Order: sequence, then C-alpha cells, then structure tokens
Amino acid sequence: MTEKHYNEMVTQYADNVYRFVVKNIRNSEDARDIVQISFEKLWKHRDTIQPEQAKSWLFTVAYHQLIDWVRKKNRSSLTDVVPEAATSSLFEKKALQEKLHDALQQLNEVQRSLVLLKDYEGYSYEEIGTITGLHASQVKVYLHRARQTLRNILVSVEEVLN
Repeated sequence: MTEKHYNEMVTQYADNVYRFVVKNIRNSEDARDIVQISFEKLWKHRDTIQPEQAKSWLFTVAYHQLIDWVRKKNRSSLTDVVPEAATSSLFEKKALQEKLHDALQQLNEVQRSLVLLKDYEGYSYEEIGTITGLHASQVKVYLHRARQTLRNILVSVEEVLN
C-alpha cells in the first residue's frame, strides 16, 4: 500500500471506524484514541496489506482495540451499568435514539459489536466473521440472539413507559 492509498483509507474510513467505536464505548476521547491506534497499525503494516483489504483490516484492528479497552476499563474500575434514561424534555427522535442506545449497552460486547457491524455499518456475515474471528454461521446465530434480546429489552421498556 502506498502513502496515497493510506491517505485515501484515512479519508474514506476514519468516520466509519470512529462511529463504530464510539457507539460501543460511548466515550469520544477514547474512541478517537482507538481510531488513531488502528490507523497507526495500518501504517505500520502497509507493506503487507492490499488496499482492497484495508477496510476490513481496520475494523478488525478497531474491534480488537475496543475489546482490549473494555477489558482494561473493567479491570481498572467498577462503574455503574445502569442505562441512562431519556428525559421527557428530549424530542421523540432523541428519546428513541437513547432507548435504542441504552438497549444496545445492555448487550454483551460481542453481541453489541455484531449488531453495529451488521445494522449500522452494513457488513456481510462473512466480513463480520473476518473482523471478529467468528464463522459466518456463528455470526448469524449470535446476531439473531442479540436482536431477540434487543426486542425483549425494548418491549419491556415500552410496557413500563405506557
């Protein structure tokens, strides 16, 4: 990969990788750090990576950095995992986004990553398998279970609100 290809990858994929990471950890500063590390690793391995593989490779590295960040955070401190409630002053769209985000936060890290990669980023099952190290069939099963869990969370939230 040439310097020109690398710069194109930064332009094309930085926002997508950032969005994927920040939706998982909900901390913009740490998300920027993870994206920076991912692109730094891409630069270091530019001789072995073909430009057409760069997107998948970047998301794979970001995913692993994300897992490491979560593990490190869980080791260093115990934090509340109580989801933030949407206040009544927010617009309906914002409230719905908060509910969806809170529901996503209740999933385990693998399920959350699978939902984000498939439904937000639009990856195929095979691509997600490559990124996460799972077989495509495992991705389908885990994604199905994650969506069922989300549905149950959202239905129970809706019943409480009504």
